[in-house]
Amino acid sequence: MNDKINLKKIYAQCYGAKEEVGLIEIPPLTYIGYEGIGAPYSPAFQEAMTVLYGLVYTVKFQCKGEGRDFVVMPLEGQWWSEIPEKFRETEKDEWRWKVMIPVPDFVDGTLFERGRSALSQRKNPPGLERAVLEVVADGLSAQFLYRGPYAKEGPYIERMHRYIEDAGYRLRSRHREIYLNSPQRVTSEEKLRTIIRQPVEKG
Repeated sequence: MNDKINLKKIYAQCYGAKEEVGLIEIPPLTYIGYEGIGAPYSPAFQEAMTVLYGLVYTVKFQCKGEGRDFVVMPLEGQWWSEIPEKFRETEKDEWRWKVMIPVPDFVDGTLFERGRSALSQRKNPPGLERAVLEVVADGLSAQFLYRGPYAKEGPYIERMHRYIEDAGYRLRSRHREIYLNSPQRVTSEEKLRTIIRQPVEKG
């Protein structure tokens, strides 16, 4: 049997962030994603997670049957608001987000739609039609590893923004969070590990 493809090892430089902020070039990656509006604990968000993981595992098992299995990657998310600079003041019910999971680049539109069809026949979770397959290129980015509760990320993100400005760059696109802890396991807030990444461009 072929070894599983592990993108975390193939792109070790992208997923081996240190606690100090640094710059890194992120290559284009293929994602299965789902975009929506609402708080992280809202029904809309839970619906998205059900669809996302359902699709990823369906595609994985289909690929495994063809002899090219892969490891399911950590969940990634983007969070923003209609007025980005007022994100922290925005009510959580009005937060916009996109959750996504990277998959190998051999997962094309045909494989994706086969997976959607299979999941529809098996469970047909609400919102399945909103899932997308896309290639995202973050490019040059600042990133660091944050340890602790999600609610206390703010000062660390501000520190990253100062680093970006001092290095002669400016923010580009939305910042990305990569949740390294397994959602299947209960983890205390103090032990949560999150890579926080911000695409940048020359100022």
